[in-house]
Parts: sequence; C-alpha cells; structure tokens
Amino acid sequence: MPLPPAPTQRASRLNTKALGAPPEELESQDMVQVETKRSITASINPTTAIEPSKLSIRPRKKEQEGDEGQTQSRNTPRPEKSKSEDSDNPLNRGSTQPVKPRSKRRVGPSKLFVLDTNVLMHDPMSLFRFEEHDVFLPMIVLEELDGHKKGMTEVARNARQASRSLDALASAQGADLGKGSPLNTTGYTDALGQLFFQTQALDLSLPLALPQGKADNQILGVVMALGELHAPRDVVLVSKDINMRVKARALGLQAEDYQNDKTLEDGDLLYPGSLALPADFWIKHGKTVESWQQGTNTFYRITGPIVPSLLMNQFVYFEAAGEPSLYARVTEIRGKTAVLRTLRDFTHQKNSVWGVTTRNREQNFAMNLLTDPDVDFVTLAGTAGSGKTLMALAAGLTQVLDDRRYTEIIMTRATVSVGEDIGFLPGTEEEKMGPWMGALDDNLEFLAKGDGGNSGEWGRAATNELIKSRIKIKSMNFMRGRTFMNKYVIIDEAQNLTPKQMKTLITRAGPGTKIICMGNLAQIDTPYLTEGSSGLTYAVDRFKGWAHGGHITLARGERSRLADFASEAL
Repeated sequence: MPLPPAPTQRASRLNTKALGAPPEELESQDMVQVETKRSITASINPTTAIEPSKLSIRPRKKEQEGDEGQTQSRNTPRPEKSKSEDSDNPLNRGSTQPVKPRSKRRVGPSKLFVLDTNVLMHDPMSLFRFEEHDVFLPMIVLEELDGHKKGMTEVARNARQASRSLDALASAQGADLGKGSPLNTTGYTDALGQLFFQTQALDLSLPLALPQGKADNQILGVVMALGELHAPRDVVLVSKDINMRVKARALGLQAEDYQNDKTLEDGDLLYPGSLALPADFWIKHGKTVESWQQGTNTFYRITGPIVPSLLMNQFVYFEAAGEPSLYARVTEIRGKTAVLRTLRDFTHQKNSVWGVTTRNREQNFAMNLLTDPDVDFVTLAGTAGSGKTLMALAAGLTQVLDDRRYTEIIMTRATVSVGEDIGFLPGTEEEKMGPWMGALDDNLEFLAKGDGGNSGEWGRAATNELIKSRIKIKSMNFMRGRTFMNKYVIIDEAQNLTPKQMKTLITRAGPGTKIICMGNLAQIDTPYLTEGSSGLTYAVDRFKGWAHGGHITLARGERSRLADFASEAL
C-alpha cells in the first residue's frame, strides 16, 4: 500500500479537515487565506494593497531532518541561504556535518592570513585563533620550525607543539592541506576556517633590492603572489617581527601584528584593584546601609547603583574634606547587595609587620591582602620603589617565623637580563640564582636591621642566619612537576613571564600555599612581550573577582625622592 503524500504545512497549522486533504486542496486553501489577508490589508490601507502580479505562492516545506537525526526547533527560525552562498563557503564543500553556529560572527568576507614563523613559536595555538578566517603556511615556515625544534627553551617547546598540531591536522581523515583542511577537525570548534599549505611553486616577483635567499623575503613573495591569485580577497601577513611588517607595508601588502595573545589592548585598562567612591555616596546609599561590628572590623551592607561595578576583594575608599574617611574591602556580593569590611590600619606603628609600616593608601591595601590567610593569590603591580618586594618579604617573615602559618618562603624570578648576558654562573642552584636576587638581599638587610634593634652584632648575625634558613631561592627552569605545600611563594619580576609560564608557576600551589606575583609593567625585558600580553597582566585579568585572590596597583614610589623623580622624568 503506498504511503500518503507528506503534508505541505506544519501540523500545528493544519485543521482536522485538512489532515486528510490532498496537496491540491491545501494549496487552494493557502490561496484563499492569502487573498483574504490581501483584501483586509487593502480595506485598512488601500495604498499598501498587494498586486496580484507580485503575489507568489510557495508551498511550505516540511521540517528538514539533519544528518545526525536532529530536527530544527520550531521556536528558532532558521535563516534561508542561497545556493551560491553554500557553494562559496569552503566549510560546506564536501562536508555533511552541521557547523556549530557562532553567537558573534563578524560581518564581511573571510580573509586569508599568512602566518610568519615567529607567530607559531610565540603561540603554538595561533592556528586556531582566527575564527572564520583561513590560514596559509608557506613552505619556508616548516623549514624554520624544523630548525628551532631542538632544545629545552620555550621557543623550542612551542615549535614542537606547533609541529604536533600541524601533524594532527595533516593526518585527519580526508585532509588535504593543498586544497584546504578544516581547522576544527582536532576539536577546536571556534576555528571555522581552513588551513592551506604551499604545495606548489608560486611566482615570487620581488624587487631586486630584496635578496631571494632570505626566509622573510620568501614569505613576502608568497603573500604578494597570493594577493594576485586570490584578488579581490584580502591576504594579510601576520608577524611578530616589526621590520617584517614594515617591509610588507612598503611593498603595498597588508600586515598585522598577532593580537590574540594580548589580554588588554592598552596597559592603562588594567584592573587597578581599588575604586574611589563618589562624593555623593552617602547621600545615595546612606539610607539603606546596614552596619554591624564583628571583632575589630566594621561591616557595611550596601545596595544601590554602585554594587554592579564592584568585584570580590576589591578595595573601596571614600575621602572628602570635612567628612570621615572610609577604607574597606568587598567581602561578599549577592545580587544587588554587597558587604564591605573595614581594613586594618598598617600605617600605625602598633600594627607594623616585621618592623615595617605602610606609607600610603595603596600600600595599606596591599598589606591587608598579604596578611589575610583567606587570600591565596596576590598580584602587586607598581613602579620602581613602590615597596612591592619589601612588603611581600615582611609579610612572609611574620607569617613564617611568628605565626607559623607557612613553613618557608620560596622566592623565584624570571632570569631575563637587562643588558648583555654575563655567561654561565658557577655553583649550585641557589648560588647561580644569587646574582639575580640582589633585591632580596637588599630588603633582607633592611628587615634584619630593623628587627634586631640593639641586640648587638651577635644578635644580628643570628637573626640573619634564621631568616636565610627559612628562605629558599629556586630557579623557574626546574618548577615543572613540583608541588608546594604550606609555602609562601614570591614570584618577582613577573612582568617578564609569558602567560604559559605564569600558568605553570601558579599551578604548582598545593594545600595551604600562598603565591605573590610582583612586577612593573613598564620594565618588560622579554622579547615579543608587551604590557597587554605579559603574564602578569594575564593573571590580573583572569583572577579579578575571585573570592580568594586580590590585586592592587601601587601608585606611588616610596624609595627616595631621587628615585621618584627619576621614574617620572626619565
């Protein structure tokens, strides 16, 4: 017995009489409904009446069922696509799997990005960071990756990881890098473009002033040839080399820096960790404020328009002439209410930490974070001489020797020299790290002198030995695989770390460990790192708002008037 024909309307729009009607009757019913709507529209507004010549009746299609057996929901209308759009999309050629829709899709045609070798060695996952755009790799790029893959440096590790990613894409089922291989075959669903590889010689017509044997010039030739071959499509060179981008623009080619490694576009947008309350704060919030006392702290529960802009462990302060000042920290956020807790005043001598008192508002904020056992991760940013290392060491010695909260202090830093390298250093790990820890020795000398008082030379010597026995200096090169338990870890010069190195160090923390990252974003010595792509910026942005992490930017230097003036004038 043959099956009845499929209905041309959705079941929700068919009445009981039409369920068994043939398609001809349904089409006539559609005509009647449209004619009725047209007559009603004409009676309401004669100028908007539809002409019969412009009226087209299309039978409604039944719901399409996907290859996976999933049916499109009736509540989410599916946009119609022309056949030309489907054929022009490289992702739909020869592909039967549905593509995951993106919530934010850029308008306009996709671009073809040609990657320089230094982009892959800087970020091995850069292949999958170009969203719907395509990626092209010249042949010379693989040659340079092969030349840099040996060794234990960060560049060599990134080169090996990039090679493994290319191998996974090339070995995927049905992959053809010459004709284009989808970048999302290895699980990176955000990469909707394709990877192309240079499988044939291109017409590299470069000016005679550029030598053909140099790798950078060969890549420029590939970009120029692709621009002529795929015109009018945009072909863009992506390189971390400034001179490479300058030469490309001089030849009339499009060139861009690799932007996906930047956490922030501008260093001035970095989360400061503190917020000044407006002058009318008490006028708008005073009637709804609840306050109570608990121990030595006072708590305030506020509601109002300022609550959505607050973050956990963010410091707020109110300073106005003739009114009492308020210095507090956000300890709880629930919906439209927030709880503020007043701070401990470390500017007073009675609250000194290992003989150190704070000298300004931001230092007081930082000391409250450093001495709070509920805060596991603290980041400090500031100019030279703002007291980052001194406060971190003073808080660490107090909590290790007096409170016995941690067993020892572990200090490390990125060994990036300012000038020319002095070569290999003799001795053990701590002896090799000694020249890099001049800031530690200077601050320990100050702290030991302040704590010793009039105990004499023997007392100061004993104090120095006790302090040095609880401080371990470790190299970052041997951190992988370690776990620090009940340790007070100080990472100095964190602005010279990459986001990957920062992740490696922070994930070493075990139970009861506190990590302090300090740095000055104006003194970055690592090549290819900027204020926006530094590991310190990355950590500050990712940890803001976490209940057990805090950040403060120290605004003013307290080293000396000479150092303060030099920081501003030079």
